[in-house]
Amino acid sequence: MFLRNWFILVLLTLVVGSRPPEKVRKPVDPVGFATQAWQMDSMMNRIFDIQGQKILNSWERNNVKKFTPWKVAICPHDDYTYAGWLYPAVLRNVKASTVILLGVAHKAKKYGLGDKMVFDSYDQWAEPYGPVKVSILREKIMNKLPRSSYIIHDSLQQAEHSLEALIPVLQYYNRKIEIVPILIPYMAFGKMDELSGSLALALTKVVQELDLDWNRDIAIVISNDAVHYGDKDWGGQNYAPYGCDSSGYKQALAHEYEIVSNCLLGAITKSKLRQFNEYTVQDTNYRDYKWTWCGRYSVPFGLLTALYLEQNLRSNPLKGVLLGYGNSIMQPAIPVDDLKMGKTAIADLHHWVGYAAIGYK
Repeated sequence: MFLRNWFILVLLTLVVGSRPPEKVRKPVDPVGFATQAWQMDSMMNRIFDIQGQKILNSWERNNVKKFTPWKVAICPHDDYTYAGWLYPAVLRNVKASTVILLGVAHKAKKYGLGDKMVFDSYDQWAEPYGPVKVSILREKIMNKLPRSSYIIHDSLQQAEHSLEALIPVLQYYNRKIEIVPILIPYMAFGKMDELSGSLALALTKVVQELDLDWNRDIAIVISNDAVHYGDKDWGGQNYAPYGCDSSGYKQALAHEYEIVSNCLLGAITKSKLRQFNEYTVQDTNYRDYKWTWCGRYSVPFGLLTALYLEQNLRSNPLKGVLLGYGNSIMQPAIPVDDLKMGKTAIADLHHWVGYAAIGYK
């Protein structure tokens, strides 16, 4: 009996010891975003202390209750010190246990990537309150996608900050949150339409096979920064078609509100998203900006996915609610130096970034 038990113990030790260690995606930007629990706690407290009235006004203006869940949300991904209140304004009401995250692929050109969804193979992402698990839904979704529609590329996922910004806030509200990270690099509108349809179909099959609820079990969160405006510190580029004085600033804001109002609010339609593409991407080259929205691919791709998922599941039409628009110079930055955080860029009339926070229910 002793030898038998000893043999079983040795066998179990060998089996457990033979498992590969879990792959953990580590933070790439510890300056703009919180990486420790104490930083996140302090950051959220300051947001509510300093800018909390903006959040309350936004919720009251849009009749958003604490229990109103978003099926889809658009959230900024700039430094917490700048984008501040817009993070909790929209992410507090993401109630799903698993979030499909659609992010900007800023460094896609460096890796020669485009025209495909970009997944990772990490098991966990290192976050302030402990590791966040990558959901088993990732593999189930990929197994139902055309193999030509996606690529697994850990290097791009590790280098990209656009999803890293959102996860700590989601984890703040739900310590057990699980994620499916997907980056959306360059692609023409027709390719976005095709691939978002494939993703929506894969999601539909997973939802139906596992009897999931689009609200309680899964939600879609789209990472996005709006315009990158100015003539300074943009890698030698001039992104200031209206100029950099106060008049130019007002005209740029009017253009921003026009895009949001015409394309992203109310019922989601393909014509609105095509119009968004026409606002933000050059007609002759889909890789070039027309208006420098950071989320020029992630936003239409994510909302097309939601539109097709809505149709596949015969859900009630989703409607977008603007919870807030801000930018890096619209309100004073939240102090973060004592939290061992900071700013990753300047903010003035010559260099500013816009943010739109939108919930869809």
